[in-house]
Amino acid sequence: MKIKRIIMAAAAAMATVAGIAAGHDVKVIAHRGYWTAPGSAQNSIDALAKADSVGCFGSEFDVWMTSDSVLVVDHDGWINGYSVQSTPAEIICAQKLKNGETVPTLEQYFEEALKHPNLRLICEMKVATSRHQESEMAKKICEMAKKFGLEDRIDYITFSRDGMLNLMKYAHKGAEVYFLTGDYVPQQLKHFGAAGADYGIWIFQKYPEWVKEIHDLGMKVNVWTVDDEAGMKWCIDNGVDFITTNYPERFMEIQKTYKPGSK
Repeated sequence: MKIKRIIMAAAAAMATVAGIAAGHDVKVIAHRGYWTAPGSAQNSIDALAKADSVGCFGSEFDVWMTSDSVLVVDHDGWINGYSVQSTPAEIICAQKLKNGETVPTLEQYFEEALKHPNLRLICEMKVATSRHQESEMAKKICEMAKKFGLEDRIDYITFSRDGMLNLMKYAHKGAEVYFLTGDYVPQQLKHFGAAGADYGIWIFQKYPEWVKEIHDLGMKVNVWTVDDEAGMKWCIDNGVDFITTNYPERFMEIQKTYKPGSK
């Protein structure tokens, strides 16, 4: 009888998990905006608008600070041979993106964001050259989010441990800050006060139990950067909260028809 009860309990648990997975809606975040759409470019104003136009939950973007302390939206930290952190904004913001736009300031990016009130903003603060600069950058980003009234629509991510702690220090109460590198186990993230893990898919595939551990600790799971069908289905099967992808419409189509757990 005891074995029978164990089997029945296990079956019930599996059915519950399957039920959750079947009804679970993974929210899609456009990586650097929906830049793979025709006529767009990474971290451009147009990429932000296009992410909203196709119904993305959120749009991710990257922030650096120029040598004269202006916040700009760019991924690599270098553009047309100029180092963003070592060059004044006048030069950086004159550089052309692939779609003809110029590098936007964070202020310009936030001005566009106000036109898309249903789109969540996923702000990656890049790793600065010094702790002092990271602290200054975190403070200025959070102040600007407050200035534009975007505090309730913005989440923060970073590869820097110090950056994470600075964002927690300067962001509004209740702000969600996620760590990116995969260096910390779920309990450590909880100890730091992070909202969850935003790790590469290969990390979660190596430690799939972390998804449940993170959820059990009251945190959330974002997975990046998932562009292939198999990876997208893995994220659905494992009940992650968010998926960051360069191809948001591809994921949306898969999620419409895919049955969790099927091949």
